[in-house]
Amino acid sequence: MKKLSLFLTVILVLSLALFSCGKGKSKYATIGTGGVTGVYYPTGGAISKMINAKSDTYGIRTSVESTGGSVYNINAVLSGDLEFGIAQSDRQFQAMMGLAEWKDKGEQKKLRSVFSIHPEALTCVASVKSGINTIKDLKGKKVNLGNPGSGQLENSKDALEAFGMTEKDLKAEHIKAVEAAGLLQDERIDAYFYTVGHPNGSVKEATSGRIKVKVVEIAGKELDALIKKDPFYARAVIEMKNYPSAANKKDVNTIGVKATLVTSSDVSADVVYAITKEVFENLEEFKKIHPAFSVLTKENMLEGLSAPLHPGAVKYFKEAGLDKIIKPDLLK
Repeated sequence: MKKLSLFLTVILVLSLALFSCGKGKSKYATIGTGGVTGVYYPTGGAISKMINAKSDTYGIRTSVESTGGSVYNINAVLSGDLEFGIAQSDRQFQAMMGLAEWKDKGEQKKLRSVFSIHPEALTCVASVKSGINTIKDLKGKKVNLGNPGSGQLENSKDALEAFGMTEKDLKAEHIKAVEAAGLLQDERIDAYFYTVGHPNGSVKEATSGRIKVKVVEIAGKELDALIKKDPFYARAVIEMKNYPSAANKKDVNTIGVKATLVTSSDVSADVVYAITKEVFENLEEFKKIHPAFSVLTKENMLEGLSAPLHPGAVKYFKEAGLDKIIKPDLLK
């Protein structure tokens, strides 16, 4: 029995040693996303699938974790609990500058950008009969800006400010965006703002009812100063093919925040390089994941970033000749 026990112990030790050696050949990375019903989760899944399909090439294995979203992902990346996370560009900016949830922690200097993903567009929906055709036409109208503490409330106030207005210039409401479509169709408001990826159920509801509705363009040189002041904003386009019942005849220009992929300066450049290369060189396949990705281009996936780019991402962008269109402060 003693000999058998010794034999089994030796086998166990050798097995563990071989497993450890094998495991050492691959690098592992986890991508933090969001809820399983949102856009972030399938995005992380698609990236992970691309890398795992070429695990023999890169020596990298990835997995996806459903999380609480932007703030959680940024904090987990910075603590080393995650290698990558998907986060809104405004949250990326706030972490970099030590604002909002990071006010007591200070600037998060280890945070690094990889690339932007889909836009979450600031969407202004108005009834046709209200006569609202531009953002300046909102003056004096009954407009839902978003509930207190919401992203769209801050985004809508920023847009108004860019055009020389405040919420005092309109009859402002502060109701949840999910309730706004019904209020618009009931003619209890003239318009509402919603920061969201497209296609979106609320906008479909608003544009498919009894009252004729349009999506209002938010465009003009006035936005240049806003984008310069708050680099987490980027120009966006809302494709009206998603809303065939709307009164619009063409796609609508606006601004918005971006979903972005972030990492830490501690993560290996080889891993970041592999993820960046696979997404950018297989962009057409990547775009098939979700309708919100239909507007993606290699150029607009470099917008809306505020944390410096990770060296692994920079390596690929230089190889692809994309570094020439990147803001110099992101190449530090």
